[in-house]
Amino acid sequence: MQARSTWVAAGVAVVAVLAVAVMIGIFWSELGASNISTAGWLALGFGAIVTLALGFGLMTLMFISNREGYDDRANRDHC
Repeated sequence: MQARSTWVAAGVAVVAVLAVAVMIGIFWSELGASNISTAGWLALGFGAIVTLALGFGLMTLMFISNREGYDDRANRDHC
């Protein structure tokens, strides 16, 4: 039963992402002549890469902290 609910949740997430992508496409096309320069595309790409790297790095540190038990030791010191 748990596997089915996982697939349902994944399906709902995919549908939600696709719906957001469609809405972004509609809004983008409604803007009309909204050209982005090469420098703008480079800045957008660089910002996306840095944001993803920061997110991955922080999530990695969180998983390492959880696996090594650093959080448990910090909580015991304060109790």
